[in-house]
Amino acid sequence: MHATKLVLLAALAACSLSAAAQWQWVDATGRKVFSDRAPPPDIPAKNILRQPGGSAPAPAAAAPSTAPAATDAATQPAADATAQAAPAAAAKDTKPAGTDKALEEQKRKAEAQEAAKAKAEKERLAKQRQDNCARAKQSKTALSSGRLLGYTNEQGERGFMDDATRDAELKRADAIIASDCGAVR
Repeated sequence: MHATKLVLLAALAACSLSAAAQWQWVDATGRKVFSDRAPPPDIPAKNILRQPGGSAPAPAAAAPSTAPAATDAATQPAADATAQAAPAAAAKDTKPAGTDKALEEQKRKAEAQEAAKAKAEKERLAKQRQDNCARAKQSKTALSSGRLLGYTNEQGERGFMDDATRDAELKRADAIIASDCGAVR
């Protein structure tokens, strides 16, 4: 009975070891970090102290030379599969938690602000063109009426528009109407 309890205790201890942190590394500040996730990609391989399976990672260049020359053909594929699965799991879990969400949220906010600015600028330009169109149409109506039109020059003196000036102003109004209203009306 005593041996059964001992075997059961050993089995429970083995199960609890698999639930413990499987990765151990030294971070940039020199602290030891224990985690069930792979270290971030900025941690050099020399700082990784333990990885899943309870072993310390072997340097990539030294891995072939430390392997025994006569390996069993049945254990070699299993070792290759384990070696390939560890980097794949590490690559999948290297995404830092929280930072990507915050960064994505900042990008979305910046894009929304840029879109709002562009929309406001577009609306402002459309309103400006609409106002220019309305003033050009009023000016064209006044110039086309045939009445005598007065103006004030730079010295503050009052003068009257002659036919050449009226024609030049009509052409200018037509150009503004064509650019801001779409068509001459």
